[in-house]
Amino acid sequence: MRKLRFLIAVFILVTFGAISAHRSAIADEKDKLVGTWKLVSAVSEELETGQKTDIYKGTPTGFITYGSDGRVMTIIVDSNRKKPAGAVATPTEAEALFRSMAAYAGTYSVRGNQLIHRPDASWNETWTGTDQVRNYKFDGNRLSLATEPSANPFTGKMSVRTLEWEKVK
Repeated sequence: MRKLRFLIAVFILVTFGAISAHRSAIADEKDKLVGTWKLVSAVSEELETGQKTDIYKGTPTGFITYGSDGRVMTIIVDSNRKKPAGAVATPTEAEALFRSMAAYAGTYSVRGNQLIHRPDASWNETWTGTDQVRNYKFDGNRLSLATEPSANPFTGKMSVRTLEWEKVK
C-alpha cells in the first residue's frame, strides 16, 4: 500500500511538473512575440503546382504588434497604391485602396505551433469575431506566419500563404 501511495505521489508530481513546463514554454513563446514586427515578404504557394507567387502586386509595407496583454494589431498595404486625385476618393479609387490592404485588431493566443488571432475589428468584416489560425515559427529575429491550406482570396486556388516578419528594434 505504501508503494502504491508513493507511485501515485510520484505520478502526480511528474504530471504537474510536465504541465508547468508546458505552460512555461508557452509563456516563453509569447514573450518572444511581444513587440512590433515589420513585414519582409508575403508569398502564396499553390498546393496543386507548388508555384510560389508574391501575394501583393508591389512590395508590401506592413507591421504587426503583439502586446503582453494578449492584443494584436496589424496593417499591410501594397506599395503600388495610388493616391486619390482629389481630397475625397472616388468610389473606384476607394475600392482600389480597400483591395490593396489588410488590417485588423483583436486578441491572440498561442496553442502549440499555432497563433490564433481573433479580430474584434477588421477591414474585412468577414474576419471580425473569427479565429484566424496561423502556423508560426521563429528563426532568429524573424517570425514566419503561415495559413492552413485554404482557398487563396485573390485566385480561389488552394494554397498556403506565408508572411515573413522581422522584429523591429
